[in-house]
Parts: sequence; structure tokens; C-alpha cells
Amino acid sequence: MLVTRIASDVRFRTASLLLLAALVIPAGFTADRDKSKPDNNHQDAFTPGAASENRIAREVRHELLTQPFYGVFDDLAYRVDGSIVTLLGATANPTLKSDAVNSVKRIEGVTKVNDQIELLPLSPNDDHIRLAEYRAIYGDTFIGPRYGIRAVPPIHIIVKNGHVMLEGVVATKMDSQLIYTRANGVPGVFSVDNNLQVEKP
Repeated sequence: MLVTRIASDVRFRTASLLLLAALVIPAGFTADRDKSKPDNNHQDAFTPGAASENRIAREVRHELLTQPFYGVFDDLAYRVDGSIVTLLGATANPTLKSDAVNSVKRIEGVTKVNDQIELLPLSPNDDHIRLAEYRAIYGDTFIGPRYGIRAVPPIHIIVKNGHVMLEGVVATKMDSQLIYTRANGVPGVFSVDNNLQVEKP
């Protein structure tokens, strides 16, 4: 069963640095911050199927992408089974979680939404790691200019109890390894899981 991640395509639309800052590190960092893994399959297009299912998948993607609090420290994904939508991923922002569920419920043709978005625990230490990881990755002179200037950057940093998970899609294996190295170099991190996928040519 294919799970589709949100904004994981490295070719996603670009935006200004001001918009990036507003989405990634907004005021009130703690409050407004801001893949079930499909066998390493992270393409944005939903697998071919019934026309209604494909339409629902497109609308779900649109709704999740336009969530106002969705950013680099969140991971949203979804699966569509006929008229049933399963939402997956993780966030520390309960508003994003509830807004995502409610917006998908309103999509025409959706009969049920299974909310499996994990709500990460509140932790000042995790907040500190998030900011340090962001600076280490997006502040890198090679990675930052390539991946940072996006409305929702494609490299997502998920932190839970000092453990870091890197989610998203990058252009090359070298990029993936460099990002992992930067993330692993942040002090206070217990472990780093590199779930970054390399974009197919």
C-alpha cells in the first residue's frame, strides 16, 4: 500500500526567505512550530487506481500542504483506500494535527479519516535540538541554498526524546550522507535515523 508524504519532492515550489522563516521558525517557537514507511517509496503521485480515489488523494495532498502551521519540524503523510483516508506522520503541534484531520474530513467523497499522526511530547530539550538541527542542516553552505528556499523545505527534522529522524527526499546520495553527517554532529542527540530518500532521475 502506497503512502504519500507531503512536500517531499525536491522540485517543490520555491518561495522567499521571509516566507520560509515564517513557516519554519515562527514566533512562539514551541507553540507554533513551524512515512508507516512504504518500502522506501516516496513519490508524490498516488498509485494508479480508481478515478475517485485519485481525486481524493490529490485533494488530501492539497489540504495538508496548505496547513498554516505545517513546517520543517513536522512530517505529514497519507494513504487513501477507496473513500477512507489514513493520516500518518508526526508533529509536536496539536493544532496542526487537529486542523489536518478536520480539513481532510471535509473533502467530498471521504467517508472516514483514520488519524494516526503521532503527537510528539513537549520537551524544552527537544525544542533545543530542533533549532540546533535546523541550523546545522539548513545553515550548511552547500545544503542551505539547495534545499532551504522553499515554502515547506523538503528535509524534515523530527525529534522525539532526543532522537532525530530525517524525513524527505533529496537529489543525490551524497546530499543524504552530508545531511546525516551534519545532523549527527549536533550535541545532545542520542541517535539519528536517516530516512531520506534519493530522488529518482
